[in-house]
Amino acid sequence: MKKNKAIVILLCIVLLLAGVTYVDVFGVNAAGDGSASTIKLGLDLAGGVSITYQVVGDESPSSTDMADTIAKLQKRVEQYSTEAIVYQEGSDRINIEIPGVRDANAILQELGRPGALYFIAQRDPQGNTNYARQADGTYVMYKTIDELLADGSILVTGTDVKDAQAGSTRDQQLGNVEYAVLLTMTDEGREKFAEATRNALSRGESLGIYYDGSIISAPGVSVVITDGSARISPMESYEKAENLASTIRIGGLKLELEELHSKVVGAQLGMDAISTSLTAGFIGLCLVALFMIVMYRIPGLGSAIALLAYTALVVLLLKGFDMTLTLSGIAGIILSIGMAVDANVIIFARIREELATGKTVHNAVKIGFDKALSAIVDGNITTLLAAGVLLLLGPGSVKGFAQTLALGIVVSMFTALVVTRYILYAFYAIGLKSEKLYGVGKEHKTLDVLSKKGIFFVISLALIVAGFVVMGVSKVKTGDALNYSLEFKGGTQTTVMFNEKIDLETANEKIVPRIESITGSSVQIQTVQDSNEVIFKTNNLTVEQREAVNQMLISDWGIEEKQITSETISSTISNEMKSDTVIAVVVAIVCMLIYIRIRFKDLRFGLSSIIALLHDVLVVLAFYAVAKVSVSNTFVACMLTIVGYSINATIVIFDRIRENMAVMSAKDDLKDIVNRSITQTMSRSIFTSLTTFIMVAVLYVLGVTSIRDFALPLMVGIVCGTYSSICLAGGMWYLFRTKIQPKKQ
Repeated sequence: MKKNKAIVILLCIVLLLAGVTYVDVFGVNAAGDGSASTIKLGLDLAGGVSITYQVVGDESPSSTDMADTIAKLQKRVEQYSTEAIVYQEGSDRINIEIPGVRDANAILQELGRPGALYFIAQRDPQGNTNYARQADGTYVMYKTIDELLADGSILVTGTDVKDAQAGSTRDQQLGNVEYAVLLTMTDEGREKFAEATRNALSRGESLGIYYDGSIISAPGVSVVITDGSARISPMESYEKAENLASTIRIGGLKLELEELHSKVVGAQLGMDAISTSLTAGFIGLCLVALFMIVMYRIPGLGSAIALLAYTALVVLLLKGFDMTLTLSGIAGIILSIGMAVDANVIIFARIREELATGKTVHNAVKIGFDKALSAIVDGNITTLLAAGVLLLLGPGSVKGFAQTLALGIVVSMFTALVVTRYILYAFYAIGLKSEKLYGVGKEHKTLDVLSKKGIFFVISLALIVAGFVVMGVSKVKTGDALNYSLEFKGGTQTTVMFNEKIDLETANEKIVPRIESITGSSVQIQTVQDSNEVIFKTNNLTVEQREAVNQMLISDWGIEEKQITSETISSTISNEMKSDTVIAVVVAIVCMLIYIRIRFKDLRFGLSSIIALLHDVLVVLAFYAVAKVSVSNTFVACMLTIVGYSINATIVIFDRIRENMAVMSAKDDLKDIVNRSITQTMSRSIFTSLTTFIMVAVLYVLGVTSIRDFALPLMVGIVCGTYSSICLAGGMWYLFRTKIQPKKQ
């Protein structure tokens, strides 16, 4: 690369970085569109719409029907935001909270009245018209639902529909795409639907789909459908098909709901939470950049510039992909800044090794990038596979985490393999060619890690067993193995109508500590827009605790008893969401195992990686139990972060083992190869862990309580991941390699 070209490249990188940063801060126009300030925020950061539905009817609904309705509503509202939540209030009410929305009426209009779906014959058994299509394409109804139910015009209801999905088919000859809604009936609904289509076909009529007061579709019937699978086509577009399918799904709930009230709630956390997190991110970024420059000199400076580019691009793409950002999401992005230097550390360590063999700086840089490529790609693809599976199979909150994780992985690979590479080539071309500016690797004495593998195995087993013992004791004493928050257990919602407007900061400073001292429970708080109402959510309170809280509010704030209402609320993380998460994680682990098996051509590498991964998760779980850290909605994000971090660190060591085995001679002992590989990659393991630890530690020091509950176990996970990669993974692979021989073909 010539000097002039190098200057142009550096100038372009600086200008692009400045341009992206400008858009992040100020947007693309005077209104600030595209800036970081317009990124969708979650309920904890920005609040949103809260809608309360009541079950229609005099009888109390069963817990099974309530759980089924909540699960299906959760799937529906995730179309607005992956961070939307649905939970039960009392015995017959359901709350929906959707972040980033301010128009409750628009949401109510789109949702309609859940559970109010019917399939109506165009004419009743006496031949009277039930509905007719008008010139403008809408339909007019001539009878009420009660009348239609009474005269037998309704044969199929929404509860007879098992599923409804949008789909499309392409005409192989013409190439046209036809969009449709695919219906699947329940076993009971199959017989009803067969009779309904038989009647409609014999009369040459349509079958109207009625929802919340009007006919939303009236497809014609061309054949008697006996297998319970129907197709509504053609639809104008995929979006139209998805809207109709979504409406049918929500209309087919077991319980019919009606709106009780709706309101716009404020953020659960104040602006301090955002500002302190951003401050922590800035300080951490500066510390990591300084660390990289001190340790790696010119390459470190290049990585610092690439790290700035990484941060700016992530912020830009968060808005570009319309992602919803929560406080744990901010923490995850700040964490990913520390993890983003991982690829750079691998590359720079390789460059130093090549310089130590006598290569020129130019050749060392080129070879360093080439040799580091496989470890970087393998480590990131395994984590990307996990993110993809979580995105496809996980519940809403996990999907939000998976989106952020996937984004961070892709951008970090780009900045490390492209931006950093061109920066280093440009630095060299403008005259920064001295080996001293890059650092020459030193040959370190090979550590005999494998000789201590028995001790390491015992230590790890003891930590895991101790964790299970503590969880067992806690289960006996308190009924819970871990310190579950209300997101997992449900709790008590206390709604207070104050005599004056109470802002979030005042409530957090003067009211929340009093409630926590009475209940011994952490408190989530929400204010209500244009109202003096404040909502306090705690773990389940006894009658005595509720009375004590009420008396405190009455005496301290001069309100009356009638201004306070308390209700039991369910967990926002349902059993279905838990099972979906477990299934998604299991599938992700299997996919990672398969990928490692294919890439390393040895299943024992994959097994060792997964065991090291499970070890880290179980040790962090033990820490949650021993330290009584609150298991909240950040728990899942924490564990998933550790999974990605752990597998990445282990693969770097395995990649070096594979490389060294490829050139080993007959004199080389396998044990020496493993020990040498661990020693050669140890600086990477320690330095990457240190940079990530710095970011999380700053978060812990400056962050609010919920961030600390996320950061503390994550710091334990980082240390544990480093330990398992260095002390356990290689030892397990060596054990499998020497004890389990592959079958001969």
